[in-house]
Amino acid sequence: MPESREDDLFRESTMTFGEHLGELRDCLLKSLYGLMIGFVVGLSVGGYVVDFLQRPLSLALTKYYQGESEQRVKSELQRLKGSSQALPWTDEQVTDFVEKHDLLAEEVYVDPAQMLGDLKAAYPRQFKGVELPPNAESSDSTGVGNLMRLFIWHRGSDDPRLKTKALAMTEGFMIYIKASLLVGLLLASPWLFYQIWHFVAAGLYPHERRYVHIYLPFSLGLFLFGAALAFFVVFQPVLDFLLAFNRSTGISPEPRINEWLSFVLVLPVGFGVGFQLPLVMLFLERIGVFTIESYLRQWRIAVLVIFVIAGILMPPDAYSMLINAFSLTILYFGGILLCKLLPRKSKRWD
Repeated sequence: MPESREDDLFRESTMTFGEHLGELRDCLLKSLYGLMIGFVVGLSVGGYVVDFLQRPLSLALTKYYQGESEQRVKSELQRLKGSSQALPWTDEQVTDFVEKHDLLAEEVYVDPAQMLGDLKAAYPRQFKGVELPPNAESSDSTGVGNLMRLFIWHRGSDDPRLKTKALAMTEGFMIYIKASLLVGLLLASPWLFYQIWHFVAAGLYPHERRYVHIYLPFSLGLFLFGAALAFFVVFQPVLDFLLAFNRSTGISPEPRINEWLSFVLVLPVGFGVGFQLPLVMLFLERIGVFTIESYLRQWRIAVLVIFVIAGILMPPDAYSMLINAFSLTILYFGGILLCKLLPRKSKRWD
């Protein structure tokens, strides 16, 4: 009795466990070579990448301290409205100083008599004949003993609080290396995805391998889209949430560049990997591992697993975890819709 064509097809695709390990080794080595080439290219632009990656953090810190400065000055103006003292600025002027001119207010206390004496000594012609008013040294007008409370405005770009910190001598060098590695990962991502799908194809039957060539470009596009979404859309709300939480707890943020870059690396990669979900679901449905009915039947378990994975992949803050988890949940049902829109066609093997 002649063997069926289906038996022939399965026999041609047989690989031993040792052959699978050898294929995995070759794919890993080729991926490593591609990553090394991308890393070498990234070394030439590492400095620009470090500046670029610091931009979202600098914007978030600027917004944080602008709000803090504006709130402090307006609180003082509100206090002065109930007294007989003239207001130095209006609320609108304070907002204009902060938002349009990038000015931050620094609260200081000075002794008016000492300050006037120093000014007279430094500029005798300009302050000749200027005397302190009779009530300048009274406790009612000075606020704290004989000290006068003042707000000094300076440019936000000169504020050291808006700059990320490096606490170790080698930290700057390591940041440069990590930034170059990030560039290398992005440049080598087409080659890396090709090797991943090539390894997957090695364990498939010949009639299934054609899906690999179809899904490869879409897989790469979804990864880059997820990473771009994390950097250009998710970063700023996450930073605003974390800084607002710090303000509510009275904690002054002192971000380290090393910790920030680790956050930058984890969040886009997590989103990029997560955005593979619809394609993986379609692929598994195509090769018969799952069906649309099984996806729909197990959706509660799938959502639970998604939230657990988001908690593992994302940085330890609730905002980014929830954004990723809700995104993956939407993508899960999007994968089911994709399977329905592109139903699997039955194949007859002649």
